Amino acid sequence: MNFYALIPAAGSGSRMGGSVEKQYMLLNSVPMIAHAMMVLAREPRITKLFIVLSPTDKRWNNYEWQGWEERIEILRCGGKTRAETVLNGLEAMSTVCAADDWVLVHDAARPCLPDEMLDKLLTEVADDPVGGLLAVPVADTLKRAAADASSGARAEATVPRAGLWQAQTPQMFRHGKLVEALRAAGSDMTDEASAIEQLGLQPRLVESDSRNLKVTYPQDMELASLIQGKLNE
Repeated sequence: MNFYALIPAAGSGSRMGGSVEKQYMLLNSVPMIAHAMMVLAREPRITKLFIVLSPTDKRWNNYEWQGWEERIEILRCGGKTRAETVLNGLEAMSTVCAADDWVLVHDAARPCLPDEMLDKLLTEVADDPVGGLLAVPVADTLKRAAADASSGARAEATVPRAGLWQAQTPQMFRHGKLVEALRAAGSDMTDEASAIEQLGLQPRLVESDSRNLKVTYPQDMELASLIQGKLNE
């Protein structure tokens, strides 16, 4: 049994509103994707990292990646959606991955994954029959917006937060089962656990914390910079 990591990095990051794809935006002078890669590359249990790029990606070769040669493999088979990109990457990995090998799928835009959280996920899920993911119990009060937004968004109801968790990455599943799940789920799945759930399985929730944030909007960069700086102290 081996552990592999896959980082889908074929998106444009349109909500960031920049001219550079989000994964290549500089965070503390380093491309954001490099931060996501580093924590996985430091983990000795992970055999190899697979980075799935768009076939038309022209930025990867603009950066210096010396020292990574033995740890990463580039797959230029990204799709139109995250689910397509992950599935294409998994299928390309099938030449080296056995069906029972673990694959950790991690966002290129989660640059602040603490080493201890990665260790916790690997340790708690390695013997799980289904797999699992990092997640955080929801602490805030949740509101459902009314369907009629003609006068602006208005709260229609308060959603009970008991039992609700916010999904993060990495999400860790067996290669064969994840391929099966994504093939059945289609291209609209926003995370791997959702596809596994549609098979009638229940992924394990491994409690994480808010440091492992996903950079989605421009204002997230400042917070990510502060967290990343603290992690590297």
